Amino acid sequence: MDVKEELNKKKNDDSDAFEAVLMHVGELGRYQKLLFLGMAPFGIFFAFVYFVQMFITATPQRHWCKVPELEHLDIELRRNLTAPVTGIELERCLMYDANWSQVLLNYSVPPDTPTVPCRNGWEFELKDIPYPTIVSERGWVCENAGYGPLAQTIFFVGSFIGGIFFGWMADRFGRVPALVGTNLMAFVGGIGSIYTTGLWDFSFCRFIAGTSYDSCFMTMYILVLEYVGPRYRTMVANMSIALYFGSGCLMLPWLALWVSDWKRLLWVTTLPFLLVLIVPFTVPESARWLSSRGRVNDAVKVIRRFEKINGKKIPEDVMDDFVVSASQTRQTNESIKDLFMSGPLRRVIILMVLVYMACAIIFDALVRMSEGLGLDFFITFTLTSATEIPSVTLLALILDRWGRRILTCGPLAVSGILILIMTLVPKGVPQVSLAILARFAINMSYNAAIQWSAELLPTPVRASGSALIHVSGYVATLVSPFVVFSERLWRQLPILILGITALLACSVGVLLPETNGQQMPQTIEEGERIVNSYTLCGKTEDVEEIQVENEKEKALIT
Repeated sequence: MDVKEELNKKKNDDSDAFEAVLMHVGELGRYQKLLFLGMAPFGIFFAFVYFVQMFITATPQRHWCKVPELEHLDIELRRNLTAPVTGIELERCLMYDANWSQVLLNYSVPPDTPTVPCRNGWEFELKDIPYPTIVSERGWVCENAGYGPLAQTIFFVGSFIGGIFFGWMADRFGRVPALVGTNLMAFVGGIGSIYTTGLWDFSFCRFIAGTSYDSCFMTMYILVLEYVGPRYRTMVANMSIALYFGSGCLMLPWLALWVSDWKRLLWVTTLPFLLVLIVPFTVPESARWLSSRGRVNDAVKVIRRFEKINGKKIPEDVMDDFVVSASQTRQTNESIKDLFMSGPLRRVIILMVLVYMACAIIFDALVRMSEGLGLDFFITFTLTSATEIPSVTLLALILDRWGRRILTCGPLAVSGILILIMTLVPKGVPQVSLAILARFAINMSYNAAIQWSAELLPTPVRASGSALIHVSGYVATLVSPFVVFSERLWRQLPILILGITALLACSVGVLLPETNGQQMPQTIEEGERIVNSYTLCGKTEDVEEIQVENEKEKALIT
């Protein structure tokens, strides 16, 4: 029996029945378009919660030891008297151990005056970063320079824990409660950060804010994708990231310049998270999730609302098929444990984790290395972020033609080659141009992988499985600062690490099955069927034989 016959035999299963409902109610009707617009604030919040920490912990490059006795002098004279010269630059972390009353008599420091670490804090020249940040306000430089990166690392530890928790919550209690909870955590963590006074209370608040990343957007992303038909899923998935996340990235640096204070910036970027309180009254729970949990009547109510708003009528026999097939799964309570009990799906999630980790580490490291452009911080960030919208828009246009596998692995290979070529060209414009092109390519891979993983996972474990994959990205993001730091060992080392990582991830990604144009699996068994229906060359395998092998494998595990 071939795959087509097997699928036809299963045409009344839960997934096919819901797809039939979508066909009649509209694959991208008025209600789905409203949901797409409803993704806008969450896509912008997604950018804010991730990148705002770069702007509140930005370090002004010109700073020197503070000497109270010299505060009445002009800033240039004050700096020249205070900071010893090392090479062509003034020392930032040392000061002369001088008799400052004597120095003020002739405005010069005696030769051979010893130097000591800063005793009274630091002074900052707010030119490259023209507003006070937590670094300049609290003196997180020199021996305290690790405080900012430590707080950002703790943010991603929060992301790790929050990703797992809210993924589980979305699969156990529904997409809407998880969406509300994760955005409220971002609000609490953001506002709490403003009222901190030291490192550990600030880090704790960043941990709380981190628990919302990236569930604050991905929960809504998954919910909307579960209501969109296969023909429009690529457009909705990618254009939401391109338009909303991309716009948030472009807005943030200029918003920071406009408010010109790290505390006000947190107010402006955190208060909007309270919009999530209207979600339970405006956003429908996922009918796929409701039916997978046996809540058939609730799923029918949601579908009737789609009928009304889209102006469509679902034939009674189609609705009856959906009710019957959903009722048959009333006792199912599949969890992420069942995902790992399944041999085919276990292989899928492990391979997808490796691909996603590579995308995350390359994306984040290229952002951190972007200061090599030689422009100011805000223009640099804007230029690198500007690749997001065109790259993801291009992806949306061609993803359904070329498929998920090609457009995840292909750009990964291209970015790897471009990054490796960077080792052969000098720093400056040539290297920066290659880095921007590599960022363009990795944007495509990253976003294709996000949609690919959501389409591979069955409905009962889609949110928790996706969260697990995204959490792996947070782990990789913890490593990326150390990859960039490895430049101190050898200038080309971070470039080589990123280039080789991209090529290895490409070779792993080709082992994953294509999901282009397929229905999203509703059960573990349907997910296994999709995985087992494809080989590396796209040739279908005998499903019945593979299912027998899977049952044997499950029996061995249990």
